[in-house]
Amino acid sequence: QVQLEESGGGLVQPGGSLRLSCAVSGVPINNYVMGWFRQGPGKEREFVAAIRSSTDSTYYADSVKGRFTISRDNAKNTVFLQMNTLQPDDTAVYYCAARWRVVTATDIAVASKYDYWGQGTQVTVSS
Repeated sequence: QVQLEESGGGLVQPGGSLRLSCAVSGVPINNYVMGWFRQGPGKEREFVAAIRSSTDSTYYADSVKGRFTISRDNAKNTVFLQMNTLQPDDTAVYYCAARWRVVTATDIAVASKYDYWGQGTQVTVSS
């Protein structure tokens, strides 16, 4: 059984910071591309960030580049998303996802290409 469990969401004021965690069981994340996606109220699911398994190369949506950082700890089988300078537009349910060997740069940002998903964690940015 493959399971992904997100944690670390909550309520923060604009300009604040939050760190999300994704604990994975059933597969070793060092063999998988790991991604973060989000879905805001009344909006479709969108790409946030991803990290490759072999090189640790990272990818970010333009809307979060310079503010968010994705990282992994293979020994703990856990992926993190550090979110700084949060804005109201960042309010969404954040989902962790895993995929075996993304082969193109464009596919890494496509939600339908991922195989496993967590249940999501709510992030609310409001004053």
